[in-house]
Amino acid sequence: MGSTPGVRSEAERDFAPHLIGIAGPSCAGKSELARWLAVRLNAPVLNLDHYYFDLPDLPLEQRAKRNFDEPAALEHTLIIEHARDLAGGASIRAPRYDFATHSRTHSEELIAPGAYIILEGLFALHWPELRALLKTRLFVLAPDEVCFERRLARDVMERGRTPESVRWQFETTVKPMAHQHVLPAQRYADLVLSGTDPIDEIGASALARIKPRS
Repeated sequence: MGSTPGVRSEAERDFAPHLIGIAGPSCAGKSELARWLAVRLNAPVLNLDHYYFDLPDLPLEQRAKRNFDEPAALEHTLIIEHARDLAGGASIRAPRYDFATHSRTHSEELIAPGAYIILEGLFALHWPELRALLKTRLFVLAPDEVCFERRLARDVMERGRTPESVRWQFETTVKPMAHQHVLPAQRYADLVLSGTDPIDEIGASALARIKPRS
């Protein structure tokens, strides 16, 4: 029998999950770190990118030109509501987003709380209400040129974009919005990590911060 989103079971009420936030620019290495930690902490990952507002009434061409790199592009009230539920030990049903069509899918992902829960996304450290729920705040940083090359490879291979559209979006919104909205949040981090260092190295540093020696 599955969990009911927003409702805490007796077992769930017995512990307070440790929420970990991982923020940083697009393609700096957040997702790789989240996956690395998820395996070692047996933790679910809540990808905040899936909280982009749905744009079903706009033609695909117009959707593609929207600014997806500012905080207002995401349904942050739902992010905070879900984070509060998870912090309180309740399960949630997170939205799923199709990045090729810039729209939410009809499916949802059940996220059940465990001892650790990872929240990963550009703005994981942006909103004060969300930061207040995080017990560990991590920020992954990489140079603009590294982020662009990684994004180019990802978007062309996985999201069906053309190299020209990727470059246009990076120069028009991704990079300037990162400098305006994402990079300033590193001052809230407990630990800033280099996304160009080996994953085992930054992962171990993050793990030591999350689980300090007793």
